Amino acid sequence: MALSFLPIPCRRPDPVTPATFDRPRFEDARARIAPSVHRTPLLPSRTLSQRIGAPVWLKCENLQKTGSFKVRGALNRMLQLTPEERARGVVTISAGNHAQAVAWAAAAAGVSSVVVMPDGASPSKVAASRGYGAEVELHGDARAAFARAFEIAEERGLTFIHPFDDEEIVAGHGSCALEILEDLPEVGCIVVPVGGGGLLSGIAAAAAVLRTGIAVWGVEPEGAAAMTRSLEKGEAVHLDHIETVADGLGAPMAGVLNHALVATHARGVVTVTDADIVEAMKLLLQRTKLLAEPAGAAGLAALLAGRVAVDADAPVVVVVSGGNVDLGTLSGLLVG
Repeated sequence: MALSFLPIPCRRPDPVTPATFDRPRFEDARARIAPSVHRTPLLPSRTLSQRIGAPVWLKCENLQKTGSFKVRGALNRMLQLTPEERARGVVTISAGNHAQAVAWAAAAAGVSSVVVMPDGASPSKVAASRGYGAEVELHGDARAAFARAFEIAEERGLTFIHPFDDEEIVAGHGSCALEILEDLPEVGCIVVPVGGGGLLSGIAAAAAVLRTGIAVWGVEPEGAAAMTRSLEKGEAVHLDHIETVADGLGAPMAGVLNHALVATHARGVVTVTDADIVEAMKLLLQRTKLLAEPAGAAGLAALLAGRVAVDADAPVVVVVSGGNVDLGTLSGLLVG
């Protein structure tokens, strides 16, 4: 998928600044959402361990509610709306997984939701967002969709739910790290796909306050490497062009808060090719029987391509971040 963005600034109605994320904050978020989301399985794989040269475990967020990790952050944010905000409703922008998560979380909380999605969004993700109860508007490319979401927030008095650059979104995603550390205390490395940086920043920050020494790595497609460029520049950057098969990792920028947390707590971010991602998807399906969308397979792609150094004696956890893929797209990828 190739996208060239219109020159529309992606601004937030209220600036977000890095905050202190301590253990109680992550534990509170986990307790808040636990009654409604899955504690997803952490599964070992002998085949992948032999291929990688270290014990490999898969954190199966593709089996999460709505098919991705996104409900963790979306629900944590939704449950902290004020009564006035709940009465007015919310709006967000997303290529798919966050859209579904906000639609589901809003319905669960009795809140109306509007989702702006790019014109090229996955048809199945559009249909699922509507199925969960959201009002969906298709609008332009990812950057134009951001601008449209802000317009709707101002015109209709709705609360904007950012897909990644939000403290409560990050805190909710950090609950994934709590589960990993409880289920596998000896983990040495966690590998996480990166779009805008919400999941990576949450896991890296939570892992840092739970136990020092865990190497948390992010993985981006070469054609959508906003976090890599942000770390190189020392500030969150916007991309002018994206080209990747992984629509779930196609954010037009890295989040300001997310970049700050990744720069502080993650070991680094590496990139992979689309071909690497597709091969990882195939291997997951063939040998572990897990269906991952391209974004969800990026972490394994980095390990298979040797982008992340591993310790043969230290378990590696790969976060399979989502499994929402159109059947037609899946067929094309598997036979291509």
